[in-house]
Amino acid sequence: MSRGLRLGPHGVPAPLMPWLRIALPALLLLVLGVGHGGTGPAPAARRHAARGEGRVLLVKLDGVVSPVSAEAIEAAIDRAERESYRALVIQIDTPGGLESSMRSMVKRMLGSKVPVIAWVAPSGARAASAGVFITMAADVAAMAPGTNIGAATPVNLQGGMDSTMAHKVTNDAAAFARTVAAQRGRNEHWAEQAVRHAVAVDETEAVSLNVVDFVAGSLDDLLARADGRTWHRDADKHRLEVRGLPVDPIEPGLRQRFLAVLADPNVAYILMLLGFYGLLFELQNPGAILPGVVGGISLILAFLALSTLPVNYAGIALILLAVVFFIAEIKVASHGLLAAGGVLSLILGSIILFQGEGVHVSYSIIAGATISTAAFFLFVVGAGLRAQRSAVLTGWKGLVGARGVVVEGLSPRGRVRVGNELWDAVSDSNAGVEVGAEVVIVGVDKLMLRVRPAAREEQK
Repeated sequence: MSRGLRLGPHGVPAPLMPWLRIALPALLLLVLGVGHGGTGPAPAARRHAARGEGRVLLVKLDGVVSPVSAEAIEAAIDRAERESYRALVIQIDTPGGLESSMRSMVKRMLGSKVPVIAWVAPSGARAASAGVFITMAADVAAMAPGTNIGAATPVNLQGGMDSTMAHKVTNDAAAFARTVAAQRGRNEHWAEQAVRHAVAVDETEAVSLNVVDFVAGSLDDLLARADGRTWHRDADKHRLEVRGLPVDPIEPGLRQRFLAVLADPNVAYILMLLGFYGLLFELQNPGAILPGVVGGISLILAFLALSTLPVNYAGIALILLAVVFFIAEIKVASHGLLAAGGVLSLILGSIILFQGEGVHVSYSIIAGATISTAAFFLFVVGAGLRAQRSAVLTGWKGLVGARGVVVEGLSPRGRVRVGNELWDAVSDSNAGVEVGAEVVIVGVDKLMLRVRPAAREEQK
């Protein structure tokens, strides 16, 4: 007779009863929660998306407008939209920068689903050149006391422009400035003048000319004065409610901080020089490896930095010409003329390497780089080349003229001791030489030394 499974109440197997007592209530709660539209806890993604509700996000735009800063501003707008922040504040202090980066930022600001507040701050800050467009593109624009805005005339990054090209670029920038100003209800005429005639105003004039909305000395004051203002997206109107809200500042990540350091003109300049010199040293001394590695990495980083800065390629050409002059001075007797030309070329190239207001290499760095470069090529490299032309002191050529002692009589072959080494030797005169006699090496034939008695050499 087989053993049957013991059944509990309602015909349910007894071993399953404890599990059913736990599972059935949980299943009932789940069904009720779904049926009532999910009144239980919100999903993790939804909680994350609403993290910025009732708060304001703050991002800073410091320094040159570049692809790095454009990426930071666009990422801030994306976060503000994703996490439902009440508004995004962009604190601006910039001398200007790349037009392509500026247009990318303005385009993203105009289409932002979150209101954007531009604030030129702190005192002493400015919104020049590209900063004018970014400030005017905000839904609300303000300036701190002691700040200024303007001077948005475009400058060609590759050098001077002919009159036709300059006219085209200026007209294009002026039209864009009018469009941005019209989108936000600001002074279109002043925006065009800032482009065509590089006009600039302080915070008080900017408010009276309807370039910005008001003056705010602190972040709390900024939010209080911005509160209640209307902002538009297409045909929709919204009321800004930001008074007294907590502010979440965005701290730049490691990548952005690294790229921001590279975008410094002084850093880019030093990296470029290190790259040139490292590769040059590697080419002159194949197999050194370390100079080539350092030079290659430095040069690539320099190119990355230069791509974010207003570079004048004539400056790069002059720096390369300076290196050529220094090398030629070592190899050609020019009585210092080539060295002087190299110093002058390096100084001029360094000064004009970057263009645009606020973008230049520090004069102290230029002086240090010029002096160290001239010293390196004229003294270090020069000493190395002079050493190559001096008498050889190593290898088989270095043995000629050295003295040794006979340890096995030469008749005419035997062995001599040169320093701590034993060599097979042959008498150059085919005459015998006694053990212990001192000889002078006059030649080397493969591994055989040709020697001559030292006494005979002294008689000569």
